[in-house]
Amino acid sequence: MLDKFERYPLTFGPTPIEKLNRLSEYLGGNIQLYAKREDCNSGLAFGGNKIRKLEYIVPDAIASHADTLVTIGGVQSNHTRQVAAVAAKLGMKCRLVQESWVPFQDAVYDRVGNILMSRVMGAEIELVDEGFDIGIRESWERALEDVKAKGGKPYAIPAGASVHKYGGLGYVGFAEEVREQEAKMGIKFDYIIVCTVTGSTHAGMLVGFAKDGRARNVIGIDASATPEQTRTQVLAIAQHTASLVGLSQEITADDVILREEYAYPAYGIPSEETNAAIRLCARMEGMMTDPVYEGKSMQGLIDLVRKGFFPAGSKVLYAHLGGVPAINAYSYIYRNG
Repeated sequence: MLDKFERYPLTFGPTPIEKLNRLSEYLGGNIQLYAKREDCNSGLAFGGNKIRKLEYIVPDAIASHADTLVTIGGVQSNHTRQVAAVAAKLGMKCRLVQESWVPFQDAVYDRVGNILMSRVMGAEIELVDEGFDIGIRESWERALEDVKAKGGKPYAIPAGASVHKYGGLGYVGFAEEVREQEAKMGIKFDYIIVCTVTGSTHAGMLVGFAKDGRARNVIGIDASATPEQTRTQVLAIAQHTASLVGLSQEITADDVILREEYAYPAYGIPSEETNAAIRLCARMEGMMTDPVYEGKSMQGLIDLVRKGFFPAGSKVLYAHLGGVPAINAYSYIYRNG
């Protein structure tokens, strides 16, 4: 589906799939849980799902003769950290707009984790006191104009690389990669669990798995706490991506499966249930998840298993999208483990 698109390799290759034996047994043993480790996909500043997306965006940035990648996220954005890493790898400058998307008051929140690494990698960072929104932001548009005014040539990458014209391609590739791994493993996953916020990871998977009839088996776990906006954006990205890759079927609103009940109390703020899921996964499998994204999707996975959402014998693939560096900004919560 992606042969006609140029790809700039930034990852190690296909990401490993591991069986979560102890967690599966702990949750009753009726469901087989697996994790695809997108958090281990690259040597670029701990990698993560945005690296897979950027492989299809970088060729366009290079072709545009840009000298500066400009993007936006929250203070502890995994996306901005990954863009900073890619800029360093390419020898480009990087301008990051970091808005106050999370109402969290840890004393070192803006000095550790993702933002620390972005600073070490040489990114120019602008902190902006604006709240959470997955849409196009004025602060980002101002940064693009500022780079131009100073004689630079910016390349615009929206939040999460999501509403970029090629933002959904990487996770179409994820689905194709899973199919190849399934063939080698001799199994087929009945469901795929993914955290959903800005939408292109979910949207790309939806398109990729639509090819073999599994679009509605991709279960998005909302972590945005703005589910209607997120659902609309996933659908728009999926429809655009489907057109790009020449998918032979229509993507409709019914294909976007988004569970809304785990995003509380707010974007970036973990509930006690999220924290319990982070600890359980860590203590059962040694697999770390974060309080913003993967902790919430892990909470959703655990709760859905316990509620009997998945039929007995189901094979469920959890997409671990990375993001663990953000846990450093929540150190007080986990000071005793």
